[in-house]
Amino acid sequence: MTKITRRGALLGAGGLLGWGMSGALRSNLPVYDGTDRIVATTGPTVMNDASGLSATPIHKHIVVTQDAGDTMIDLIRRELAEAQADKRPLNVGAARHSMGGQAIPRNGTALTFDNGSVALDSAGQAFRVHSGARWSQVIAALDPAGWSHKVMQSNNDFGIAATFSVNAHGWPVPFGPMGATVRSLRMVLPSGELVTCSRAQNTELFNLAMGGYGLIGVVVDLEVEMVRNTRLVPTFDRMQAGGFAQAFDQAIKDPAVSMAYGRLNVERDSFFEKALLITYREDDDQTDIPLASGSGWMSHAASRLYRAQLGNERLKGFRWWTETRVGPALGSGAATRNSLINEPVVTLDDRNPDRTDILHEYFVGFDAFDDFLTICQKIIPASYQEFLNVTLRYVAQDDESVLSYARTPRIAAVMSFSQELTQRAEADMARMTRALIDRITAIGGSYYLPYRPHATPDQMAAAYARAGEFAAAKRQLDPGLVLRNALWDSYLGQL
Repeated sequence: MTKITRRGALLGAGGLLGWGMSGALRSNLPVYDGTDRIVATTGPTVMNDASGLSATPIHKHIVVTQDAGDTMIDLIRRELAEAQADKRPLNVGAARHSMGGQAIPRNGTALTFDNGSVALDSAGQAFRVHSGARWSQVIAALDPAGWSHKVMQSNNDFGIAATFSVNAHGWPVPFGPMGATVRSLRMVLPSGELVTCSRAQNTELFNLAMGGYGLIGVVVDLEVEMVRNTRLVPTFDRMQAGGFAQAFDQAIKDPAVSMAYGRLNVERDSFFEKALLITYREDDDQTDIPLASGSGWMSHAASRLYRAQLGNERLKGFRWWTETRVGPALGSGAATRNSLINEPVVTLDDRNPDRTDILHEYFVGFDAFDDFLTICQKIIPASYQEFLNVTLRYVAQDDESVLSYARTPRIAAVMSFSQELTQRAEADMARMTRALIDRITAIGGSYYLPYRPHATPDQMAAAYARAGEFAAAKRQLDPGLVLRNALWDSYLGQL
C-alpha cells in the first residue's frame, strides 16, 4: 500500500487553524486579581471555554454519553423540565472551543455531549451521526469505506452538532457552511417535543437551528452528506495580496479544484502585502488509497516555528519563507482528502501560562477584499496584539440560516492572535475588534459570532440583518427562555 503523509502540514498553522487552541485545553480558569495580571482559579461549578477568559458560574454540569435513543431523549427532556421549573438556563456543548461563553449557561445546567456513533448510508451518500460525535470519529468511520464528509472545520476535535450550531465552514469548495450539507436532524424543543427538521419538514426550525448556537433546540442526531475520499495533489501560487481575490475566484470556479485556501504574510513592515494560494486537485492515480494519517513530524515542526515567531519579526519573515518556498518544495506530494483535515487542535497548543490564543473571523465579498486588506493594514499592526496567522477560505452564499454570515459568496479570513493575560491586553483587543468590525461591516462584510464578545449590540445587529427576526422567533418558541447562553444574554436578548 502506498503511504501518503501530510507533507502539506509544513504549511502548518495556515491549514490547521480551527476555533480555539491553548485555552481549550486548560483546566485553570483565569480571573483578575486586582492588578493588571490575570491569575487562575478553579471550582466544580465554574465553566470556561477556549479563550480561558470566560469563567462562568453554573448550577451543574452533565456529560451525556448515551446513544441517541430514548434514554438520551428522556434525559434531555428531564433536564429541560427541571431547568424551566427552577427558572435556570440550559445549554449544550461538545468540545467547547468557542471563545465567549456561547455554550455556557450562566448559573444554569450545562450538558456536554460526548456520544460518538456514526452509521453510513453509502447508497444515499450520507451518514447518520450522534450530536456529540467528534469529526475525528466521523473520519475514522468514513475513511475505511472510501468516504469523506463534505464540509468541516480544519481540525477534527469539534462536535458535529456544534459545527451545525455555529454553521462552521472549511477548505472544501465550492460549498457553503456545514449546514448546507445537513439533510435532516432530530432535536428536542424547549417544550420537550422531539421534532425532525429538514428543508421539507419543519423548515423554519431547521433554518433557525442552523447557526442558531443551541438556542432553538437540543440536537439529538443528524443526517449529513458525504463524498468520495480521493487522493489530492496541491498547487502553490505566490502573488501580491492585491491579486489574491481574482486568483481565488478563478480557482473556485475551476471544477477540478476540490479544496483551496490562502495565506497572507504577517510581518508588521509588510503586513498583508503578500499572498499564497494553495489548491488541491485529484491525482491521476486513485488506486490503493491509504487510510487517513494523523499528525506527522512536519506538523509538529511547523507548530514549533509557529510559536517561535511570537514577538520576533525576523522569524515571522522566516516562517513566510518556509511556507512559500520550502513548503511547496517538500509538500508537493499527494495526500488524501481525509488526511488533510485529520489534525487535532492540540498540534498548535500554546503552553505559555501567561498568554492565550484568540481568534477573529471576518467575511467579505470578493470585490471588497482589497478594501479589507487596507482596513487590516491600518488597524492591526498599530495594536498591542501579537498577530500570528491568517487563513483565507471560500464560503458560498448561504440563504438558509437566519443568522447567515454569507449573504453573498465570501472570502473568510480566520485570524489568530496571541494575547497576554492582562487587563491591558484585553482592553486593547476589545478596542481593536470594534474598530475592525466597524470598518468591515461598512464595506458590506460581517464577523463570526463564536469568538470574544467585544462587539457592541449595534455592531452585531448591523452585521446580522435578520438577528431581530431570530430573537422574535426564539421568544415565541421558548417563552421561558430556558435555552440561553452568553450570546443571547449579551446580544440577541437585547433585540
